[in-house]
Amino acid sequence: MRTADFDYQLPPELIASAPPPERGQSRMLVVDRRSGELTDTSFGDLPGWLKPDDLLVLNDTRVVPARFWSNDGRKEILWLAEAGERRWRCMVRPGRKMRPGDTIEIGASRGTVIEVVDQGDRIIEFDRLPDKQRQGQLALPHYMGREEQPALDRERYQTVFAREEGSVAAPTAGLHFTPELLATLPHEFITLHVGPGTFQPVRVDDPDDHVMHSEPYAIAPAAARRIAGAGRVVAVGTTVTRVLEHVAATHGAIVPGSGRTDIFIRPGHRFRRVDVLLTNFHLPQSTLLMLVSALAGRDLILRAYQHAIAGRYRFYSYGDCMLIV
Repeated sequence: MRTADFDYQLPPELIASAPPPERGQSRMLVVDRRSGELTDTSFGDLPGWLKPDDLLVLNDTRVVPARFWSNDGRKEILWLAEAGERRWRCMVRPGRKMRPGDTIEIGASRGTVIEVVDQGDRIIEFDRLPDKQRQGQLALPHYMGREEQPALDRERYQTVFAREEGSVAAPTAGLHFTPELLATLPHEFITLHVGPGTFQPVRVDDPDDHVMHSEPYAIAPAAARRIAGAGRVVAVGTTVTRVLEHVAATHGAIVPGSGRTDIFIRPGHRFRRVDVLLTNFHLPQSTLLMLVSALAGRDLILRAYQHAIAGRYRFYSYGDCMLIV
């Protein structure tokens, strides 16, 4: 298996740089991994593809405005996590201007680089913390080719059930749901805070050499009991899939708790708790494309992607979705 085995060519005009006019209006491609059949439908038809004992599991993380610029516009930081009192762990650009001892001013806040840590991230200590909501911007994926439009993205780049603050990117499969549709479906929540690593391509020829990013997760006791006792588990998104498969592989069952996962699901993985997956279309040569290929098979997934391209589906975060049954 090589990274190049998960490549495909996408016409740029099929990249969705904005959401559909109304939430829940997306198209949905149903992929039957047993028969290989592909069915064009719409997201609103999702209930008709579910069974009575199915349980949807969703990620209730909330995206924070995590991108900041210095007052002079010369430095950019991306908040990743809290790292102590008045300290943030950040990605920075350009790195040569953010060495230990260097400072950055954001509004009335002044930060000093304390340490360079794993993968070049910085620990920055502030005299007062910047206000994320007022001074930060959403870190929209680079492929959208634009900056945040607050009137649009502050609502639409957030699921309707988001509640646990901590992600820099949205769990995009959940963006399709409206409160009305979700209320009709048996569901449960877990949390995984999505980091920027979700957008990183695999840059090595052999996927086994790829260093997977790590992200924090949590499963409450009541959620663990319902998920463990469900008939089919319908994972809403790759983030949910990674948490459930990590916990099942680590503990032999779905148990409550919190921790971090760097699980890299690729062909050859034996799925222990995820039976059905609702997901968006993913970047070429990405860990997420490898994940869906592990569930449905690489050949079938690439055939489904070619079908979606021919059918003019919209791709990536604000795009259409795929249901793998």
